[in-house]
Amino acid sequence: MSLSIEQVRQVAQLARLALQPEQAERYAGQLSAILDMVDQLSQAQTDDVAPMAHPLDMHQRLRPDAVAETDRREAFQAIAPAVENGLYLVPKVIE
Repeated sequence: MSLSIEQVRQVAQLARLALQPEQAERYAGQLSAILDMVDQLSQAQTDDVAPMAHPLDMHQRLRPDAVAETDRREAFQAIAPAVENGLYLVPKVIE
């Protein structure tokens, strides 16, 4: 797929990019090459390829899901200026 210089200018305008006239032709060629490569990749046969989350067949070592801190909610709310039903009360800032 080849892009015209006018299409490159239009994309640059939509992206709010300043594009010099001498750059448009070079960018048209480079973007066309990228689109050709994407088209080539989309033609690859992937029907028999199973989806994978990672290219290497490895398991990630995860830390155990264990509580590391004690619940100190009461201590924190005891020093708060205003608390109601376990929630911190703050002044209204939006009218």
